Amino acid sequence: MKRRIVTILIILIGFLLQCTVFKTLSIGSISPNLMVIVTSSFGFMTGKKEGLWVGFFCGLLEDIFYGRLLGMHAVIYMYIGYANGYFNHIFYGEDIKLPIFLISASELAYGLGNYIIMFMMRSRFAFLYYLTRIILPELLYTIVVTLIFYRLIYGINRRLESQT
Repeated sequence: MKRRIVTILIILIGFLLQCTVFKTLSIGSISPNLMVIVTSSFGFMTGKKEGLWVGFFCGLLEDIFYGRLLGMHAVIYMYIGYANGYFNHIFYGEDIKLPIFLISASELAYGLGNYIIMFMMRSRFAFLYYLTRIILPELLYTIVVTLIFYRLIYGINRRLESQT
């Protein structure tokens, strides 16, 4: 029960930080995606099932507050959390290389999924523009923030695991 409450708090704090602090720290209207960091981290730290549920709730928050299509972000984040859960058996928390790689791949998948659903389906095919102006800058910014935010999530997860 304690793990669920802490997970919900991490999701809410990540969402609030993304919507407030990091919106004001945006560079060229690009801000890091903390929800991808939270979803990916829980996926590879705790497994497919929890990654899926964390992704669903992260995406649902974004859909409720910012989405045009209810459920679009929830589905994208669910896939991201579930896919990261496959790496749970090779996850070693002290090594930052795997988390950075997985979060980067997840951010790229999120950007591509968002492009396909929001732009390509509306016959807007400026993929190179979207890639160079939105996907890659957001990817770089998310990687930089991952170096700090991931350590916090990992520390909380390690403390929760030691208590059970």
